[in-house]
Amino acid sequence: MSTFEGKIYWRGEYGYEEERTGAVFNARKPDRFPAAILKAAGENDVMAGVRLARERGLKVSVRSGGHSWVGWGLRDEALLIDLSQIREISLDPDSMIVRASPAVNGGAELDPFLARHGLFFPGGHCPGPGLGGFLLQGGMGWNCRGWGWACERIEAVDVVTADGEPVRADENQNADLLWAARGAGPGFFGVVTRFHLRTMPRPGMIAQSTYVYPLDLYEEVMHWIYEVHTDLAPSVELVVVGCRFPLPQEARHQGDPVIVVDGVAFVDTLEEATRALSPLETCPVVDRALVQRSARPTTMEALRAIQRNQNPEGHRYAADNAWLSAGPGDAVPALRELFATIPNEKSFVLWFSMSPLRQIPDMALSLQTDVYLAVYTIWEDEADDEACQRWLTSQMRRIEPITAGLFLADADLVSRPARFMAEDNWRRLQKLRTRYDPDGLFCSYLAAEDVPLNTNKWTIRSDRWSRHGSEKNEEAESANSEI
Repeated sequence: MSTFEGKIYWRGEYGYEEERTGAVFNARKPDRFPAAILKAAGENDVMAGVRLARERGLKVSVRSGGHSWVGWGLRDEALLIDLSQIREISLDPDSMIVRASPAVNGGAELDPFLARHGLFFPGGHCPGPGLGGFLLQGGMGWNCRGWGWACERIEAVDVVTADGEPVRADENQNADLLWAARGAGPGFFGVVTRFHLRTMPRPGMIAQSTYVYPLDLYEEVMHWIYEVHTDLAPSVELVVVGCRFPLPQEARHQGDPVIVVDGVAFVDTLEEATRALSPLETCPVVDRALVQRSARPTTMEALRAIQRNQNPEGHRYAADNAWLSAGPGDAVPALRELFATIPNEKSFVLWFSMSPLRQIPDMALSLQTDVYLAVYTIWEDEADDEACQRWLTSQMRRIEPITAGLFLADADLVSRPARFMAEDNWRRLQKLRTRYDPDGLFCSYLAAEDVPLNTNKWTIRSDRWSRHGSEKNEEAESANSEI
């Protein structure tokens, strides 16, 4: 009989339901019920939990911070190992490697800790998510465009494998596990108990430029942004946000769809920030912007506050995303309806520049284009669930022909599956899963049954249509030749 320093809650026991849903950030609580939930107190509990699951014939799922939009960790009849009670942070001042538990919040906990040492790690934009899900899915952190994916900064991981044993994975030992931990997400076949992360010196200056344009300038703004974003300094994070007018003091526009162009420079001086952000002043319709704020100094605390406001707690969420594969001639008109029909004042569309594309190192994460598009649909009334989800899914399916796939962190593979990894990397990941978890102990990706993973359905449909059309054309030509 396994004993734990933490506590295990079996389904039907007092406290189970609170543990099942209490950590889920999304107020839309998943209708999935683990057989038991282990609130692990440390690595020994994780090891014992994996062994218990094997003894009981249960699969294992993992939860770090609970910020997954769809609740990846909640899986029917599995043993959910909850890591939220393990919150360790320590720093090696010589190597500047920080060691952190998966449940540690990248913004709310890790960043203030590193700030005291003059260091920085590009954690998630939202301050609340745990490092576990964030890093395992790749980590689109601050200034991903310039600094790269946060998972590239994983020097090592401590992992409990399917046999219940702890191992260290780095470039010199168990390197395949490190490869998979950089992007496999919910398909990772182990429990990470500790990350070893490479930090950087903290930027001496953070400055932000913000311009708000009315929707009737959409074409001018978006065609211009496609022209300038490739040439921006790599120190600038650039996003275009589609939302309802966000500033209540401008009451005459409140509730109208707008286009927000926002740049954040991570540099050493205000002078350098002003130069880096100056291209955002070149929009041909900048004089018609509703709001103009150029190169204003800010702080990580202030940026986190903005993210908290944009992603409020206690709300209902549906999220989806896409890597855009089309140029402005096709993308700009295709996206207009998405920007124009945002269903309420809390939801928003995010167009995120990744240009010029960096070469991704050899790791599981392997799919990206020069523009990332994410849509966050946010509401409060349960009665709006169907309408909000229907709007999101229909809009994302509508633009599928101009997309290459999606990014796992903002995905719901049940509602809309798509490719999220290069094909060669996907095949390698499946081979590694068979090697490290031959019995399939760990739950993998949450998707509808009998739906192929890592496949773009619209490409398959297009291929079938093309073959069918070609056959029809051949038949028609043959018929014409007989007339």
